[in-house]
Amino acid sequence: MGTLTIGVFSSLIGSMNLDFAVKLAETAADKGHNVNLWLSGNATTAAKKGQKEYKDYSYLIKKISGLQKKGVQVAACEACSEARGIHAGEDIIEGITSIGMDWYVAKAAKSDRVLHIGVE
Repeated sequence: MGTLTIGVFSSLIGSMNLDFAVKLAETAADKGHNVNLWLSGNATTAAKKGQKEYKDYSYLIKKISGLQKKGVQVAACEACSEARGIHAGEDIIEGITSIGMDWYVAKAAKSDRVLHIGVE
């Protein structure tokens, strides 16, 4: 199977880009592909510990945890996270890497396919 790297560059409010990217990553992993998921911009908020699940709000922590169990590598842009008050180590969900964009570029360079979602 191949390797797919997905970069999520979510906008502010009302975007379903992150939800779509998580579903796509799950489907690809279920089919046996290696998947890398890069969270950038407002998508980094998905990596924040301590979120609460509310009816009618997107809640992806359980899905992202499930992706990690399937071998999906998930990383959040360190600068984007810090800009949103999400600090590496103390605020990031266990297993999600907080790192510079060089991680994403390196993964993309080695992938069979790269998909950028939400670039406006």
